[in-house]
Amino acid sequence: MLGHTFVAFADNIMVGQLGTAELAAVSLGNSFVFIAMSLGIGFSTAITPLVAEADGAGSIANGKSALKHGLVLCTILGISLFGIILLCKPLMFHMEQPIEVVELAIPYLDLVAFSLVPLIIFQAFKQFSEGLSQTKYPMYATVLSNVLNIVINYLLIFGSFGFPKLGIVGAAIGTLVSRFVMVAHIWYLLKGKEKFQPYITKFNFRRIEKKVMQKIISLGFPSALQMFFEVAIFTAAIWLSGVLGKNAQAANQIALNLSSMTFMVGMGLSVAAMIRVGNQKGLQNFKDLRRIAESIFFLTLLLEIVFAAIFLLGRHWLPTIYLDVDDIVNQMDNTEVIVIAAKLLLVAAFFQISDGIQVVVLGALRGLQDVKIPTFITFIAYWLIGFPVSYYFGLFTDFKSTGIWMGLLLGLTASAVMLYIRFNYLTKKLIQSKQDSEGIE
Repeated sequence: MLGHTFVAFADNIMVGQLGTAELAAVSLGNSFVFIAMSLGIGFSTAITPLVAEADGAGSIANGKSALKHGLVLCTILGISLFGIILLCKPLMFHMEQPIEVVELAIPYLDLVAFSLVPLIIFQAFKQFSEGLSQTKYPMYATVLSNVLNIVINYLLIFGSFGFPKLGIVGAAIGTLVSRFVMVAHIWYLLKGKEKFQPYITKFNFRRIEKKVMQKIISLGFPSALQMFFEVAIFTAAIWLSGVLGKNAQAANQIALNLSSMTFMVGMGLSVAAMIRVGNQKGLQNFKDLRRIAESIFFLTLLLEIVFAAIFLLGRHWLPTIYLDVDDIVNQMDNTEVIVIAAKLLLVAAFFQISDGIQVVVLGALRGLQDVKIPTFITFIAYWLIGFPVSYYFGLFTDFKSTGIWMGLLLGLTASAVMLYIRFNYLTKKLIQSKQDSEGIE
């Protein structure tokens, strides 16, 4: 999971050397891509609990069916999201963003939007592999993708070794090529392992079952919305920051990118919760299901406290990684960006804990295949509680950028509390129901 964000991390650091306008342009372009990516990744998570449940019950046929139908749906979704982003491009000119930033962002967005197609196909393989508790193969493919992205960035952003100097378009080409290689590599890895042979060979794509498609959509669509509601509020923070100016937007991008990387660690633990809960659901062992899930929640809490401490202690130094602090021409802009980013990281230090807990509890609920009520919870937390605070404090008070992030903190905390209440209620109900049925027998 960290690998997906590390692509943006590498792009931000390397593009940041060109100037704050270029960094803000990557931020604006990626804001559209992240919304679409959240829908794709969220939707693909439906494959994992179905495969995990099939694995727990010892049914290869059901696991293979989940992968086949998941691949079809993810391919259609990837192509559709690419098309939607292209249609939404003109919106950039009506969002009160700096015009130099918009003009830089458009060619970057064209290529990065297309990279969603291979990314979401990769997600189908990734979620399938994780459903069988094999998490290392997607990791290998992601590591290769990141190395390739950095190499292509170096060659094409700065025009090294005789390659053309393409600026931020070079970063977009790096992302696109590396994601196609990522799909090819995970296919190669899975095809070569005996464990996966019964699942990934002899697909009959002409035989598509309506029932399985509906099952994946019924799980995947609410999961996509859950991730969309969270990513969309962070995207709204990017747009609100753009109204405050290019330096505020660049600072927001730095703090957001750092927070995204720590969030992805929580997201990885969320996948672990989804797999382990799905296994126990297949075995109908609800006491162990609750014990395992709460152990993962506690582990997440400990890790997020460590990340919070890193953000608190490093808030003045971490933003300097993204900018050329020795650049005399842009010194005033760079200094302002670092000051704003340090304030945002102070708030981000506290929401690490809420963010980690809410995503890992959400994973456990997906493992239980409970997706509809959590979707309403995430909408209420982010858009009825968090966003109004971000909007008011960001644009109508002296808090400005910090005020935007105060709303994010409030929304994430509300989500964590409400989702845990839901998990607590559901698992107690399942344990009691099992005990009652055993008592009758």
